[in-house]
Amino acid sequence: MNAAASATRRIRWDHVTTVVSAAILLGAELIGAGLAAGWAIAALFDANWMWELAFEGTLALLAIYGIYRFVMKAKSIEPFVEG
Repeated sequence: MNAAASATRRIRWDHVTTVVSAAILLGAELIGAGLAAGWAIAALFDANWMWELAFEGTLALLAIYGIYRFVMKAKSIEPFVEG
């Protein structure tokens, strides 16, 4: 890409702040729900603390993947760069 083409591109800060704000809100909800679900599953099966950490870790990783997918989809709808 040459310098003239890159000079016309600019960041849409309104789109960036909207997506980042929504991702923070969604992330707090998803990670909280994942940790709570891991704790509840461990309690349901009367598992020891290592299994509880395994359940919580697995569901927290799924939550992080969900946040990633949300940001990628939101970025395609609200592009961060214009021009």
